[in-house]
Amino acid sequence: MLRLSRKTMLALEAVLDVAYNARPQPVQSKDITARQGIPQRYLEQVMQQLVHHGILKGVRGPKGGYTLARERRRITVGDVVRIVDQLDAEADCEPVSKAELGDQVVAPLWADTREAILTRLDRVSMEDLCNRARRLGIAHGASLKPDFNI
Repeated sequence: MLRLSRKTMLALEAVLDVAYNARPQPVQSKDITARQGIPQRYLEQVMQQLVHHGILKGVRGPKGGYTLARERRRITVGDVVRIVDQLDAEADCEPVSKAELGDQVVAPLWADTREAILTRLDRVSMEDLCNRARRLGIAHGASLKPDFNI
């Protein structure tokens, strides 16, 4: 069955959190962890991969964190899903099937279906998701708690 993996969901939540909350300051990973419930050890790994692949930009320093590397409207859900898929594929190098029917019939069908889904996800930008969150009345991270750091 086609399903959204936990790793993909967490990556999408992290990028969306940055897109939704990174104004004017970068978003710190501890804030993403608090808002989204993403385990810190996983979050840092996925954030570094998203930086490496040009989705996010890391900002160093005491007020550092993450910002988007491009405009929200130029980052699609498909972009993020592809990065996680690539990481999963690198970790799992073994072919799915060694049989002719699986290799020549089922695998191409699955590849075509995957491409159709990614084509659809490429039409949804982080801007679209931020607009949806705004319409639903989801508060920005900055409005959730005051910052008392001096």
